[in-house]
This record gives sequence, structure tokens and C-alpha cells, in this order.
Amino acid sequence: MTALLPLFATCPKGLEGLLAQELTSLGATVGKEQPAGVRFTASLAVAYRCCLWSRLANRILFSLTEFEAPSADALYDGLRAIDWTDHFSQHATFVVDFAGTSDAIRNTQFGAQRAKDAVVDAMQARVGSRPSVDLRRPDWRLHVQLHKGRVAAAIDLGGGSLHRRGYRLEGGLAPLKENLAAALLLRADWPGMAARGGALLDPLCGSGTLLIEGALMAMDIAPGILAPRRWGFLNWLGHDDKLWRLTEEEARTRRASAADRQWPEIRGYDASAAAVRAAEENIERAGLTRRIRVLRKELAQLTRPTHTHLPTGLLITNPPYGERLGEQQSLRGLYRHLGERLREEFVGWEAAVFTGNPDLGKTMGLRSHKQYRFWNGTLPSQLLLFHVQPERFVRSAPADEAAGLPAAASDENALSPGATMFANRLRKNLKRLEKWRRQHAVSCFRVYDADMPEYAVAVDCYADWVHVAEYAPPASVDPESAAARLDEVVAAIPAALAVAPERVVVKQRRRQKGTSQYERLSQRGEFIEVQEGAARLLVNLHDYLDTGLFLDHRPVRLKIAELARGKRLLNLFCYTATASVHAGLGGARTTTSVDMSATYLDWARHNLALNGLSEARHHLVQADCLRWLEACRDSFDLILLDPPTFSNSKRMEETFDVQRDHPFLISHAMRLLAPGGLLIFSNNRRRFQLDPALAAEYAEEDVTRWSLDPDFARSTDIHQCWFIRHREARQ
Repeated sequence: MTALLPLFATCPKGLEGLLAQELTSLGATVGKEQPAGVRFTASLAVAYRCCLWSRLANRILFSLTEFEAPSADALYDGLRAIDWTDHFSQHATFVVDFAGTSDAIRNTQFGAQRAKDAVVDAMQARVGSRPSVDLRRPDWRLHVQLHKGRVAAAIDLGGGSLHRRGYRLEGGLAPLKENLAAALLLRADWPGMAARGGALLDPLCGSGTLLIEGALMAMDIAPGILAPRRWGFLNWLGHDDKLWRLTEEEARTRRASAADRQWPEIRGYDASAAAVRAAEENIERAGLTRRIRVLRKELAQLTRPTHTHLPTGLLITNPPYGERLGEQQSLRGLYRHLGERLREEFVGWEAAVFTGNPDLGKTMGLRSHKQYRFWNGTLPSQLLLFHVQPERFVRSAPADEAAGLPAAASDENALSPGATMFANRLRKNLKRLEKWRRQHAVSCFRVYDADMPEYAVAVDCYADWVHVAEYAPPASVDPESAAARLDEVVAAIPAALAVAPERVVVKQRRRQKGTSQYERLSQRGEFIEVQEGAARLLVNLHDYLDTGLFLDHRPVRLKIAELARGKRLLNLFCYTATASVHAGLGGARTTTSVDMSATYLDWARHNLALNGLSEARHHLVQADCLRWLEACRDSFDLILLDPPTFSNSKRMEETFDVQRDHPFLISHAMRLLAPGGLLIFSNNRRRFQLDPALAAEYAEEDVTRWSLDPDFARSTDIHQCWFIRHREARQ
């Protein structure tokens, strides 16, 4: 009768049940499951198979002894009592892997030292010579676990952690461990999906671990066969080399037969070029080149592959989560965008999202039908499973409704004559803009800009919110009269624009004088999401004088989206990087957004994440644009230069004045502009004059009229705009 070996398989916490099932399928007799491991017995042949085929185990340990160790001497005595010559030659090198502490053994290094002494001294006493310790490439490994004063000693048959398959280099990107990735795929029923002809896709693939493990699993390839390994049993005296060679040959045969079978479609995407390179290198080391395809692609560009019919599949991913990988608001945008992509592109598929922050998963807008708990290292995590079901048909809302502006107005019997007059002007303007707004799906626009001198305000609609900026009245105007007129404006807006009064935000805008600049007005930190073209953008109507979105520059941003495909965009004085978002969604190769404000760059980061755009391609730089321009040596195909009229930020070495400093800015920006490229220069200084010397050096085109949409047709001096190119590009 074949002897059964007492064995213990370790694994990450949360994988014990799956590991027990796997060991049973490999022929083992499973005993007790315990935290981070499973006890089992198996023949030597099955033990070899477990080492070679386990996708979930960290280590396969041959149990030698267990005993109480209240002291370091007790640890030494218990291990010295083992006849080590039954297991290894004194010429074989070894190392001790020690885990756990106690009151007597307070660190693992000391525990390992005492364990090593016990083995060496026992060998010395038996055969008269001492084995050597080799920390780098030992012939065998002794695993010692100390828990609650009790020691378990075992020989590590695998020769180290089995999660190291050999395809991923240590010290690179920080991916999911291989056995945890395999567990996620099993819980998501990837083997069943692959058997039904489904595809596998990871839209945030990183170094490709989920894809590689998925390919190995679907094609019946043993993870232990991928690369040469220093197996721990090869120098064990209980090793049967012939039996091992048969087990190994069977695995090689099964791998070879995979080449003749139909492979599932397996794809990965990532916005980071470094991640894509790492994934491709790992795929090559795993011997899966041409079996797995990895492309550089933003989450915003995620679609179902179209080269072949793929009605079903598994989309599985491990998005970033937690404060160490970004702000929560940015991450909520990323998860929400992922949910939208699933609903729009992957109806009929299954989805699995692994996250250390399940609350982020709730922002996806999909109901998870199953959740599994895991540990990613020391971080408690969950795998969320989704059926991506067809949505019911939703009627498209007219432009007025999309903008929060129903056609029917509220009752206005209580309005004063002045308020009624103002409401009528708003309705007139709204009607004038209606066709344009409907044609272009505009939900953020200016509906009034001091049309009547006595009502000196700008009224902007942001979806179903209204932002009112009062221009400071001249000294000749009675303050009480000005306040009364503002009250009339505020009273008229809900009736004319059919918005709730609490959604009308009022501010007073004053002209900059001397060194004064706009400052924070509030600390509410409330953002609302609005749509512009393909972009989703965050605006803040309360905390700052400006909202985060300059409505008058809408045509410029949409033009950038149109021109961006394959280009490198530089966005100087980027503010909240809305133009960079448009460029990214338009297919820009890269964007670089430079601004001195950490607050606005953080806002920009949220805007990028909300649209599924990664900072791996869309770089945010906090710097003084003047100094940065001087130092930059990169080249760009498209540059947006939209400086402030004036700045005296503490971060700048000196004040900035656009009239005085624009020749310096433009000449340095043109130095970075690639041949055939376009510089878009704009500013809001009234009575600005472009330096004639620039026109002599570059091909410049005044496009101010083009850059003003109908809602700013009356405000012809709100900004000026030029297209500037190298002269040879125009010839």
C-alpha cells in the first residue's frame, strides 16, 4: 500500500475553501481547513502533482513534527531530536524560513538562528560533519511556524512560494499575487465562461497577472511548468526521481496539446506604457506571446472588441483603491466610468471587480449579485460580481430638460414689475438660444450678460443650477438700489428658468485692483457634474468666484477635442484641465497640463478620473508656467496658451501681466511646437494688443469671432483668440 504523507498547504487568507477543492481535484485527501492553510494527506505522486499544478497554494509542506516550545531551548531541543539524516545528506545546503514569535522568541531572525543550530548540531552528532547554510540557492528549505507557543516543523517541497511562477520579475510594478489572481478568476467562474467560448478582458491590466493566470487556467497549463524551478524535494532522500519525471512529463504533454486547441480571446488594456511593456514581457516569459494581446488604451476608450463576434465573456479587473493610490473623489469617478462602460458596451457579459474599498464599487451604478471576501496581503478586500443586463429603454430628454430648464415657467404673480421685466428678458434670450442648444446638446451656457444696464449681472446655467455673478456697481449707483435690483434678479430666475430657488447661487464679481486677486469665498466643497461635448466635468458654484469651467472658451475646447487624435497636447495655465479632458477623449497621445495651483490641479485630477483618463498619459505638473517653459525641452503638436490677465501669486518670482509678458510666453511656447503644429493663444484682457513683432515671425490668425458661441455673441470683448503656427507650416 502506498504510504500517505502528512502535508499542509499554505495560502493567502480567504482562499482556504477554494484550495481544499483544488487539492481534492488533484487527488489529495483533505483534512482540516484553518486560517491561511489546509491540512491534507497524499501519496508522493499526488504531492508532486500538487506542487506542479496548484494555482492557489503558497507552499506545500511535508510535516515533520509538532511540539510545545515555551523557550528557545525547547525549540532547539525539539528540532535537534529529529533524525535529519533520514531526510537529507550532510552535503546538501539548507535555509530556515521561520514565522511567528512568542515571549521567549521575540523575533524571527533569532528563531531561525536557533532552528539552524539544532539541525547543524544534530547532523554533526550523527555523521560528524555540518551542513552549510545557503540563503540564496539552498538545496532544501526548513519551514518552522511558531504559533501560541507551539512549533510546527516541515520540509518545503516546493522550494519556496509557489505563487512565483517565474514570469513576473520581482521589484517591478506591484501587481496582484498570482495565486490571488487565480482565486479571483475561479470565483468569477472563468473556467466555465472559457468552456462556453467566452472572452476574457481586463481594462486596467497592469502587469497582466489576471490575463496570464486566466490563459493558464483555460488552456490546462500547469503553473509550475512555466520556468525552471529549484524544487525543494529534489535533494530530499524520500524523493522518487522516476515518479517525478513522469509527473513532469504529463504536464509538459498537456501544455503542448494546448497549442492545438482553440484559445479564448484574451485581451488587456492599460493607459500606462510602462504597464503595457511589463505585461508584454511577462506574457513572453510565460510562453503566451500571440495568445494574449495587450494594448495601451484609456478606460474612456473601452469598447467590446469588434474584430470577432463576442456575445459573452468575463471582464475582470483590479482598479486602484484607497488613499495611497489617489483621492476618493477621483476614484469614484473612475469606478463610475467603469460602470458606464460596462452598461454601454458589455451587455450580456459577466463582470468582476476586485476592490479594497467596496463603497467605491457602489458608485458603478450596477447591482452586484455576489460578493466574496479576500485578503490582498494585509488589506481586507472584496470581489464584486455583476451580471451586465440590458437596460430598459430611456426616452432621450429634450435639451431644455437635459439642462434642467423645462419649457413651462412657474407662476410669477408675486414678482415686482422690475423682476417681471428681467424674467421676460431671460425668456427671450432662452428662446433665442433654443435651436442652437438643441442642435449642439449644450447644457452649460450664458443666458444673460448685463443686457440691461440697470441689471448688471451675468447669469449662467449649469445643467439644473443657475450661477449669478453681479458686477460691482459704480460708485455713482446707490448701494440700496443695486441691492434691490439684485433681489429682483434672484426672484425672477426661478420663474423664468424653472429652477428651484435653492439652486440659484449668487456672487459679486469685482475687478482686480493692484495686487488683489480672486480668493476662496466658501468652504462647502460641493461639486456638481455637467456635460460638455463628450466630456463630463466638475464645477463648484459656491467656493470660488469662478466655477471651474469658463463657458466662453467652449468652442476652443471642442476644437481641441476635434484636433487631438494622435497628438501631444500642452495645456499651459490649465486651470481645471477641462481642455485636456476633451483632448484625452478625442484620442490625444498624451496631454501635459501645467498650473501653479495645487487646488486646481487636484480638481483637474478629478476631472480626468471622471472621464476614465489616466495620469499615466495625462500628466499634471505644478509649476510656474514661465519658468517651466524656459526649462522644457519636449515637443508638442497642439498647445493651448490661455494665461490670466494678471497674477501675483506667492509661488511666482515676480508679477505676471499678459500684455507685458505675452511675447515671452508665445515665443517660448512656439519653441516647443512641432512643425505643422498649432498654438491656440487666448486671453481675457480688454483692449489687448498682440505684439506686432510676433505677426512678423509667425503665421497668426485672429479667430476671436469664431471662438464666441451664440450665448456670448453680445460679449465680443470677453476674450481674444489666435491660431498661431510656424510660417513654414502655412506654405
